[in-house]
Amino acid sequence: MLIPFSMKSCFRFLRHHKVPTAGFRNPATHGLILQSISNDVYQNLAIEDWIHDHVHLEGKPILFLWRNSPCVVIGRHQNPWQECNLHLMRREGVKLARRRSGGGTVYHDMGNINLTFFTTKSKYDRMENLKLIVRALNTVQPQLDVQPTKKLDLLLDGQFKISGTASKIGRIAAYHHCTLLCSTDRTALSSLLKSPYQGIKSNATPSIPSVVKNLLEKDPTLTCEVLMNAIAAEYAADHQIDNHINLINPADETQFPGINSQVKELQSWEWIYGRTPKFSVNTTFHVPYEQAHLEIQVSIDVKNGRIETCDIKAPDHWLPLEIGNKLNSSFIGSKFCPIETTLLTNILLRTCPDDQHLHSKWNILCEKIRAIM
Repeated sequence: MLIPFSMKSCFRFLRHHKVPTAGFRNPATHGLILQSISNDVYQNLAIEDWIHDHVHLEGKPILFLWRNSPCVVIGRHQNPWQECNLHLMRREGVKLARRRSGGGTVYHDMGNINLTFFTTKSKYDRMENLKLIVRALNTVQPQLDVQPTKKLDLLLDGQFKISGTASKIGRIAAYHHCTLLCSTDRTALSSLLKSPYQGIKSNATPSIPSVVKNLLEKDPTLTCEVLMNAIAAEYAADHQIDNHINLINPADETQFPGINSQVKELQSWEWIYGRTPKFSVNTTFHVPYEQAHLEIQVSIDVKNGRIETCDIKAPDHWLPLEIGNKLNSSFIGSKFCPIETTLLTNILLRTCPDDQHLHSKWNILCEKIRAIM
């Protein structure tokens, strides 16, 4: 049953002292089931951390159900240039988010259910959570062959991944979140989670590609609504609480004081790109010259999302050395970002307004460099 998360019908959660008394409230004494009315990835990720940071979970675990509009979510210690096709995402308007938990990169859309299990650190048990999901699935469709793995994934028919796991463990509280593929766009998933970038060296956590399948492909009755209701019912039975799914609005500052500042941080370039572990790009590309092509070598070191060193090597007869050095030095300290590269290019072009031949070469170079961003 879906019910609004009303202040009038709820009594207070036990909270940390820093949360105002007008904040989050809890209608259950032994657990709570929440569902977000938002499909914004930044809001839903922010509410996860708000609950983790502010809610006293002793004896009151929480299950949080949420879905997002199309987006790609990378793990805390990952490199987005290695994990996804940023060019395609920009073109299609697909958001990129970095979560605060570890793990690999996932594609979210309205056909991919997200489940977050909040507990105290001492009660944290990912395998038990996965077993609960399996029981819920088998209640709806007893013929489903779904099993948890040692890597804490869920496999359908022993080969198709339908769920991946990540988690955050704090000093007192913890959460385990996982996906559940119901009816996601597998074509979008495949194309967006395929990086076209070459020559990247990094110690960032890499994702491990898997063969996936939607539960709806196995049984057309397994819609997102059916699955979420089944998991909520199993969770309620397991925790001996009423089977009520409480609807919450993650943008509501009266319910979640300070939530909008957390959303802004998750949306920021500094968090999404600037938190990328240091990496380098070493690649070559070719530019047309008379009846042939010339090779250009590019070596870039990136730290905190910004270019730390840049070495673009082009034949002297095509690009004078002093011009190449000027280009290299202009990039240092700038964001490893196509928009900033375009701005820098336009500024540099103004330093030699009458040299159209040089303009052409500079534009070709910068277009090639933008392509590796």
